[in-house]
Amino acid sequence: MNQISAIKPGPKRQKEDGKDDRRQRVDPPNKPKHPDLKPHQPKPKK
Repeated sequence: MNQISAIKPGPKRQKEDGKDDRRQRVDPPNKPKHPDLKPHQPKPKK
């Protein structure tokens, strides 16, 4: 039997101060609070 191994995550993005940057996108209502994040645009339902 083959053993299943876990998917290893890649390196985390880092902020300018060296901390991990976990958020990459922001919802449109919260965009004014976080100007440096890209807006999240949900995919249209089929």
